[in-house]
This record gives sequence, structure tokens and C-alpha cells, in this order.
Amino acid sequence: MQIALQEGLLPGDELAEKLDFAEELQIEGLEVAGRSRLYDHIEDYEKALSGRSIKIVSICGQETFDWLDPDISKRNASLAETRRQLEACGHFKAVGQIVPPIFGPPRIPDLSPLKDAIALEKDLLVELVKDLAAHAADHDTLLLLEPLNRYEQHLLRRQADGVEIIERAGQPAGVALLSDFFHMHIEETDTPEAFRQAGKHVAHVHMADNTRMQPGTGDIDWRAGLQALKDIGFSGYLAYECGIDGERREALRTSVKFVRETIAGLD
Repeated sequence: MQIALQEGLLPGDELAEKLDFAEELQIEGLEVAGRSRLYDHIEDYEKALSGRSIKIVSICGQETFDWLDPDISKRNASLAETRRQLEACGHFKAVGQIVPPIFGPPRIPDLSPLKDAIALEKDLLVELVKDLAAHAADHDTLLLLEPLNRYEQHLLRRQADGVEIIERAGQPAGVALLSDFFHMHIEETDTPEAFRQAGKHVAHVHMADNTRMQPGTGDIDWRAGLQALKDIGFSGYLAYECGIDGERREALRTSVKFVRETIAGLD
């Protein structure tokens, strides 16, 4: 397992300064914010990363989350944005783009007794995933579906919800699961078991403690969770998506050391 840090967590005013610090910590991966429109700044990132050991491994989110909006023009615009993000991921040989399919409550109307809103959303999402997964596979990357906690999303909340969509879509090569320790701590009754049940579908992991601060500052059982990831053969990136409690440089040094020592002590 390798460690990635989100660009926005790194101290420094310029990208080069941020990358210098990441490499000082021997960080392997950089996660870029979707709102930064990486696809419009490919040359800038290529220049900044040239000659460095760190590389872009994921894009987190995008500007719009309208896949499941009843307005087809909004859906199409959001899907087009996803495709561009996936193309940028492919360019940098990244694991993939992370997308929660919706925030908040359903937007599609309840059409009971035909189907309620959630059933309609799932049917639509399955068809969209088929198309986006094919686009991701064409660019040798992944669409990473992210379940969120109940306070942020109603549709995909547990790992099993994401797996359901992937399996209903036929388990295409271009889609996988983003598993987030913070959201799982809220929604799962047993995080290690949830990892084991999701198994091969887990392709990228977000890390934040139960307070949404850096790993090692709260009460999540990191050893148990990371052991489960090792048990299912996960060898990908553990990307920090969290707030920082304390002075940024020292807090990140301490947390990264904690995570590495935890991994080193696994069975």
C-alpha cells in the first residue's frame, strides 16, 4: 500500500513547494481536486512533476454532480465533464476519477407505483456507469464510485451500495469503488468486514479519522482496517482526504509516520 496526499493539504503557496514537501515525506501519489480542471492544466502539471518520483494518482470530484438530475441538459453537461476528467486521468496514468453520483436528496420525482425515486435513480445510474466505465477503460483508467455518509448522500452510503451498482452494470473493467474510512466509520457496522465483502471492487481508499482530521488523531481502528485491506490484496493508494489538526507540516509528518508504521506491523 502506498500513500497519496491531496494537493490542497500540502503546505506551500506554489505547486513546486507543495511537491517538495511531499517528496521530503517520500509520498508516492498526488490527488488533484476535480474543480481544478486538470484537463485544462495538463502541461503545467507535467512541468511541475518532471523529474520527480511523485505522480498524479487520482482526481477527486468535479465541478458538477448532476448525473441524476431530471434535466437532461444538466445531466449531459455533468457527464461530459466526467469524460474529460477520465481522459486527464488516462493521460497521467492515474488510478481514476472519484465521483459521488449525487449529493443531498433525490432530484428525480417519485413515480410510485411504477417505481420510487431511489429505484429510478439506481436504474439510471447503472446505465450511466456502463457508458462511463467503457470510456474509462478506453483511457486505461477507472471511474471510482464513492459512497458517502447519510448527511451528504442518500443513495450510495455503504460499500455494498456501490458494489450493487457495479455488479448490476456487469462489473465492467472501467469502474471500481472508492472506499473512505471516515464515511465508513459512520455507515458501516464493521469497517474491516465491509472491506472484505467489497473485496476486489476496492481500487482506491480515502483516509480521515472519525473527526475528519488526519489519521491517528481519532478513534478509528486503523490497524484493523488496513489489515482487512491487506487481506483482500489491496496494494493501491491510501489518499489523505481530511482536515489537519495542528501545524500542517508537523501534523502530516506525524500522521504519515503513524500510517507507515501501522502498515509495517500488519500480519
